Formats: sequence, structure tokens, C-alpha cells
Amino acid sequence: MKRLTALALPFLLALTSATAVAAPARDAIDFRTALQPIDGFGFSMAFQRADLLHGARGLGPAKRREVLDLLLSKDKGAGLSILRLGIGSSTDRVYDHMPTILPADPGGPDAPPEYVWDGWDGGQVWLAKEAKSYGVERFYADAWSAPAFMKTNGSENDGGELRPAWRQAYADYLVQYAKFYRQEGIGITDLGFTNEPDWTAAYASMRFTPRQAVDFLKVLGPAVRASGLKTGLVCCDAAGWDRQVAYTRAIEADPAAARSVRTVTGHRYSGPTAVPQPTGKPVWMSEWSPDGATWNENWDDGSGYDGLAVAADIQNTLTTGNASAYVYWTGASLGATRGLIQLADPGDDYRVSKRYWALAAFSRFIRPGAVRVPVTHADQALKITAFRNTDGSRVIEILNTATTESSAAFSLRGAHDRHPDGYVTDGTRSITPADVVSTHGTTLTATLAPRALTTIVLD
Repeated sequence: MKRLTALALPFLLALTSATAVAAPARDAIDFRTALQPIDGFGFSMAFQRADLLHGARGLGPAKRREVLDLLLSKDKGAGLSILRLGIGSSTDRVYDHMPTILPADPGGPDAPPEYVWDGWDGGQVWLAKEAKSYGVERFYADAWSAPAFMKTNGSENDGGELRPAWRQAYADYLVQYAKFYRQEGIGITDLGFTNEPDWTAAYASMRFTPRQAVDFLKVLGPAVRASGLKTGLVCCDAAGWDRQVAYTRAIEADPAAARSVRTVTGHRYSGPTAVPQPTGKPVWMSEWSPDGATWNENWDDGSGYDGLAVAADIQNTLTTGNASAYVYWTGASLGATRGLIQLADPGDDYRVSKRYWALAAFSRFIRPGAVRVPVTHADQALKITAFRNTDGSRVIEILNTATTESSAAFSLRGAHDRHPDGYVTDGTRSITPADVVSTHGTTLTATLAPRALTTIVLD
């Protein structure tokens, strides 16, 4: 063996030091550190879908209760905790329309309005009361359009804009809607004045530029504060998460508008969540469902609108988007629905998609008030999020996108557990208990099925 020279020894020591620095950090989950808070997971039954659930097409009381349990029960179902309500603008009650509380033009923006309230609101009042009985506390009411006479195009459909002279009247209209719900025993906790203001739809829709949204917030904010309602304003539900950025920036740049908005909301139809919103406020992904023209019950069929696609979108939205809530578009509907559950049309039956189970695997275990915590891992095929609930329980969600079984080991910082529970959701299992996880001290090891979502609960 050759003796090391005086020049070679420092070189080898430096190489050893560089190698140590370059060594990858051990995979870890830090339950001591809090990232964004989690407000909840939710769904909508607007456009008279709530009436369908009540039995408008033949769903009977027993099946109705089963569907309600699936959507709202923390023990039997998903335990969804946010209900999104649609504030209507239609003057008729045709199915798929949302009736307005102000069907007649009062004669001008300063004339006294004659509001009409039926206590039903397309079934949404009934559903809100049911949701409240299950423990739901967040009721998020959002308007797709102002009444036709308030708009530049004279129609609730096809976009158009809010006429400036009607800003105060429209603000009062939204406040009155929330007051009607308070009268029914439901507190509207989150109130929005626009849905997809960046897109013109053939159905109820209304355009706002970011500047117009800011100008209206400076009218609506004071109206809500003067009303005595305990509701926070949300904005702006842009059709694309990337498009919402311009609205968020406009709000943050205007102190009065920024003071009026409690929560930033955006949809993600124009593409996956790629950036966080430029705000320190809570951010909600407030509407999305995957594409597809047929009812789909599959977990992983490569279509992009199956259960695995929804699970992947939730993971990405919570991490890349730093979202505090994930509100799926439709809980239950008819025919070729992209919803979670398909109701018979007509009939007393229903079917459940794997999209439902993907969302339920998150919403059942990650409860309102939880916080997301940091995860460090090297395997790019694994999409991982972790959370700490207010009751001290901890949840880890691991989506294995690879086609082969995998294993993972994590150092648990700030937590250890001798009896973790594992659940698997894939093509044949739906939040099914599985012996796939173990702990030794502060090290957790999990066996991960291919193309599957594994949920780990530490108490």
C-alpha cells in the first residue's frame, strides 16, 4: 500500500467532506412545523341538484339518507365540511336553473326591491339544514350572475357586465340572500359575488375584469359590514387558477378591496395548479371536476377523469397551490355527470364513482382546522402530503403513481406512534384498512401498492 503524501491527504479529506454534503437527506415528515391551515373539503349541489337529492326524480328516503351519509358523515362517508350554494338569477324554475330572489326589475337601481323567498332555493335550504345536522359549519354562497336587468346585456346568460349604476343594488341583493338563509337558521360564512368572471358561458354568467372586481368589492365590503352578518367575502372564482392570479394581485394592490376579502378563490379548469396565489390570505380551490362526456366509475383507466386523476389533483393543489380548501364541483347529479355520485334518472338508486373515494380519503381524515406540515422525500413517483389535526391526530397521504409496488421510510419529527392505521384506495379497494404501515420509534415504514392512494393515520 502506498503511503499518503502530505498533498494527497487534504485532497481526500475535502472529497470526503463534499461527498457527505452531497448525500441525500433522509425522507422525513416534520409535524412540528405548520404550513397552510386547512379549512376543509367540500362540494356543491347548485342548479337544483339538491332538489334531485331530495327526490325530484324518484330517490326515496332510505337511499337519500345513504347518499347524505356518503357525502357528509365523518364515520360512514366522506365527511365533507364545506357546502357551496348557488345564488340564482333565473326568473323561472326550470330544472338546471337557479331561481332569483328578485325576479322583477324594481324600476331602477334606487327603487325599493321586492324580494321573493320560498324557503327552498332549489333544494339548497333543505340540504344546508341537513349538512348542518352532520356538523358542517362552512356555507359558501356564490353568484353566477346578477339579475338580468342589472347587466349590460339584459340577460342572466352569455356574460355581460354589471352596470355601474347597479353596484349598490347588487351588493344589497347579495346581503339579502344571506339574510334569508340566516332566517332559515343557516349562517352564510363565505359570500362570493362572481363565478368565473374571466369566461363567458351560455348559461348564467357575468364578466368582471380585475379592476371591476376591485371596484365592486369596495361597495360590497361596506354593505356586508353594515349588515351585521357574520360572513367573509371571497373572490374571484376565476375559471383558471393561473387567471385568478391577476384578480388576486389587483385585490392585494388596493387596500380597501384587500380589507374586504377574507379568502381568495380560484378554479382550475384551464390547467393544473402551477403556482401559489400571490397573497397571504387563505386560498380555496373552489371548483373543479375532470373532463369527460360519460359517467366514469374507474380508478385508473388513463382517461384523466378517473379517481386517480382526482387524487393527484388534490395532492398538487394542496402543495403547489398551498390551498386551504378543495371544493369539488358536483356532489351528485344525473346521467353523464362528472360528479362524485350518479343518481338514477328516474328511480330510487345511485352509483358511486372512484372520484368520490379519492376525495373521501382526504376529507374523512383531514378535518377543518388541520395544518399541512412539511414532507421531504426523494422518490418522484410518490406524491405525499401530511397534516396535523386539532385533536392531535396526524395524517399522511401517499399517492404511488408508479406501476410497481414501492416502499418508503420516513423519520417522524415531533411524533411517533406504535399503532398506525393504514388504508388503501385503488381499483379494488376504497379506503380499505390494510396492514401496510409500521413504526419503530420515530421511523415509519410503509409498503405502497402501485397506482394507489395510501392513507396513514397516526393518533
